[in-house]
Amino acid sequence: MKLRKWLVAVFVVAGAMAVPGTAVADHAAAPIHPGVMTFTGGGQCTSNFVFRDGGGTYLGQAAHCAGTGAATDTNGCDAGSQPLGTPVEIDGASRPGTLAYSSWLAMQAAGEADPNVCAYNDFALVRVDPADVPSIDPTVPGLGGPTSVGGPGARLGDTVFSYQNSSLRLGVPQLRPKQGVVIASEGGGWSRSVLTVTPGIPGDSGSGFLSSTGQAIGTLSTLQLLPLAGSNGVADLSKELDYARTHGFGGLALVPGTRPFRGNLLQAILGG
Repeated sequence: MKLRKWLVAVFVVAGAMAVPGTAVADHAAAPIHPGVMTFTGGGQCTSNFVFRDGGGTYLGQAAHCAGTGAATDTNGCDAGSQPLGTPVEIDGASRPGTLAYSSWLAMQAAGEADPNVCAYNDFALVRVDPADVPSIDPTVPGLGGPTSVGGPGARLGDTVFSYQNSSLRLGVPQLRPKQGVVIASEGGGWSRSVLTVTPGIPGDSGSGFLSSTGQAIGTLSTLQLLPLAGSNGVADLSKELDYARTHGFGGLALVPGTRPFRGNLLQAILGG
C-alpha cells in the first residue's frame, strides 16, 4: 500500500522502449521499468507494467496511490482522490509524469454501483513525459516478461510471481522478487488472495503480478489479515484494463517485456 499510510484495519488498501523499429536498451541501463517507485501527492507506491495507446506511454500504478482519504478508504466509488493532471514523480525519470487515468475517478464519474467493482477496481495510469519515453524498458527486472495480459478469474493453487520495491526494504535488491500462490478468489473474480514469502508491505501497492507463464495477471491492491495473515489482495488486471478501455482508453495495450519470462525466483534474486 501507499507508504505514508500503514495498516490500521483488517482489510486495507493496501534503455529504449521496446516498440517496432527501435533498438532495445540493455535493461541495466534503462532507468524506467516495471517496479520503479512513483510518488503522487506525497504517497509512495510501486509501478506495475508499461502500457500505451494513441495518447502516450504510461506506467500503471494503484488508484489508491493518489488517494486523499484515510488508509481504510477502500471503496473507490466514494473515496477521495487527487485529480487527473496531478504531477507524479517517477524514479529514473527526468521530468514528472501526469496522472492520466484513475479507476476511482472513472467509477465516480460513471456512477458505478457494482460493489465488487467499487471495492476491487484499483488501477491508475501515469503518463510518462515524452522526453523520458526513450528511457523505458518494459521488462520486469529479474523475472523477464510480461508476455501478454492473462485472462480473468483466479485459479486456486496457481503459482505467481511479483516484483515489489518498497523503500522499507532499504534498497536491498534481493528482497524485491517474490513467488507465491493463489489461495482464494474474491469479489466475483475481481480479486485474488495471494500468499507470498515475504508478503507485500506498505510502499508495494500497485506492484504487478505474473502467472507461471509470464502473463500479467494482477496488481497489488491490499494487505490483508484474512483469510490468512500476510496475504495480499491482487486485483485482476484484465478486468481493470477492460474498465479503462470503456472509460476513455479504448486503445490501451500492455507493452510486453523485451526478454523472455524465466519464472525462476532464485535466478531473479541472484541476478543471473
